[in-house]
Amino acid sequence: MTTTTSLTREKLEQAVKLVQDSGCDAWMVFDRETADGGDPVLPLVLDGGLTWESALIVTRDGKKIAIVGNYDAPPLEASGDWDEVVPYVQGIKQLLLAVLDRVCGPDPKLAVNFSVNDSKADGLSYGMFLVLTKMFEGTSFEGCMVSAEQITMALRARKTPTEVKRIREAIKAGDEIFAMIGEFARVGRNEKEVFDFVQTEIDQRGYGYGWDRAGNPIVNSGPHSMIGHGKPSPEITIEEGHVFHIDLGVIVDGYSSDIQRCWFVGSEVPPDVKNAAAVVNQCITNAAAALKPGVQGWEIDAIARKTLTDAGYEEYMHALGHQVGRVAHDGGAIIGPRWERYGSTPTIPVHKDEVYTLELGVVLPERGYLGIEEIVVVTSDGCEFLSERQMQIPCLGA
Repeated sequence: MTTTTSLTREKLEQAVKLVQDSGCDAWMVFDRETADGGDPVLPLVLDGGLTWESALIVTRDGKKIAIVGNYDAPPLEASGDWDEVVPYVQGIKQLLLAVLDRVCGPDPKLAVNFSVNDSKADGLSYGMFLVLTKMFEGTSFEGCMVSAEQITMALRARKTPTEVKRIREAIKAGDEIFAMIGEFARVGRNEKEVFDFVQTEIDQRGYGYGWDRAGNPIVNSGPHSMIGHGKPSPEITIEEGHVFHIDLGVIVDGYSSDIQRCWFVGSEVPPDVKNAAAVVNQCITNAAAALKPGVQGWEIDAIARKTLTDAGYEEYMHALGHQVGRVAHDGGAIIGPRWERYGSTPTIPVHKDEVYTLELGVVLPERGYLGIEEIVVVTSDGCEFLSERQMQIPCLGA
């Protein structure tokens, strides 16, 4: 059995408990032609892809049933992850209805993957929703579909020990590249040169990108650089007095890191940079001290936000933290303010085994953006840092 299959089985067993807690008869992932990606939840429950219309079903009594095209069936059978693999040739409808009739009660409640709050829980395309709706017309399953948001969000969020181990490995891999950046970046090099250097290292090591390749890593030097998800400029060079900032996420063995680090360009870090770094780190420290199961993300964000503004800095214009997993922005609950753009995600209670970033920064006039990002895992009574914190700003020389 491969490591991937072992993890898939861990997540399917986790899904059983989540389906039971949801009050639904079953949870179904319904997808097709997944070569371009498919439902975001698929990599958690399936080692491979699908071609024809397929139904992956987890029932409240613990059964894992896959109804797939006949050419997709053999690898699922060989994996050992599924209690029952049902192949079809001409069409899925009758087999699907028969299986659902067998596993659902007289008043069926079927969880499927649509969500208004979380893109990672919104994997059922509108077209496939219409296909299901048409299939269910005139049957006991008409009108039975409900959002699987609470299942898919929790399945993605609550990491198994294997998943946490892989995130640690991704962080370690990113740290090795950060160390190389500290050697490569110097006065006179431009942002694009650093960007290209990092991407060459990622590619040569066979790593993936935690977010879209075109914007990873984020490279900032000085006050005229694009803050946020901007593009590195060949016109902006590293100069003395700049804050030099990198935001990098690499994927190793299917799981991502997402870390921000800064340097001061010069021989000695000046007081304004030291003070900003100390305040940013204090925000992270205060937030981490309050992060534990049961709290809501907005409460933690408010602690960091107040720490920052009480120190005289402007508040950051984003959430303090997001979940990390198979990608850098892994969906689900966030540690952020109750703004319209975040929907209900800042009010979802934090759970044990969720992995979050804690990230913020300040803009220093004439120097640029000073941002630090760390990663923590929630424990039974608090949280643990998975990343080795950057408590001091190192110097970047000529």
